[in-house]
Amino acid sequence: MITSLQNERIKHLLLLQQKSALRRQEKLFVVEGQRELLHCINSGYEVKTVFADCEKCGNDLKNIPTDGIEVVEVSPRVYEKIAYRGSTEGMVAVVKTWQHTLKDLERKMGKTPLYVVLESVEKPGNMGAILRSADAAGVDGVIVCDPLTDLYNPNLVRASIGAVFTVPTVACTSEECIAWLKENKIQILTAQLQDSSLYYDIDMKKATAIVMGTESTGLTQQWRDVADKHIRIPMCGKLDSLNVSVSSAILMFEAVRQRK
Repeated sequence: MITSLQNERIKHLLLLQQKSALRRQEKLFVVEGQRELLHCINSGYEVKTVFADCEKCGNDLKNIPTDGIEVVEVSPRVYEKIAYRGSTEGMVAVVKTWQHTLKDLERKMGKTPLYVVLESVEKPGNMGAILRSADAAGVDGVIVCDPLTDLYNPNLVRASIGAVFTVPTVACTSEECIAWLKENKIQILTAQLQDSSLYYDIDMKKATAIVMGTESTGLTQQWRDVADKHIRIPMCGKLDSLNVSVSSAILMFEAVRQRK
């Protein structure tokens, strides 16, 4: 059992949580909680080590397929230090990153795929919430263009409740994404207020990519110029913007509605 906060493995775990550069360099990230860890394992990720507070997790650890995984017991004091939230089931794991590519999406592409494209969305909580909606809507993939946060940020993993593992998620440049969408004849629908049609008037039954920008500045002109259609959500109040995760969910589920 590890009981010291000065233990080198505990220090390394904390650095992985805090430093995106270290996560990229070592190709490792941190997952907290039984539910998230199960999604991670079931999606094929390689779990290196599980740090467990057995007083907290009790028999729950038996629900995790730990064959071939190192399990290290830690004291309640140490777990309190490494856990992001106190309500989790006493498990924090170090996992190997998995970099999905556009080619991976292409290999699994059906006749009428649905993708969500996020341009420079920077808040991990928003990205996590979008991934949860993408999982619920059965989206074929999320493409993060010119990302301002890495996909294995602990706040993103936590906000997604494991959807970052269940939804194929690719990071690339906008140029790469646009070329790929055009090559695969996927219509590009950009969410914007200007020069746009109401979203429910647009056919989303064909192969579609819904493109979302940041809440503060929206999409760049590059995306507006290449779009096949510009779409908007009607705003009946005095404000002219919705949270990007809410807007994304509305548009995803319109595609679901049309395809039923």
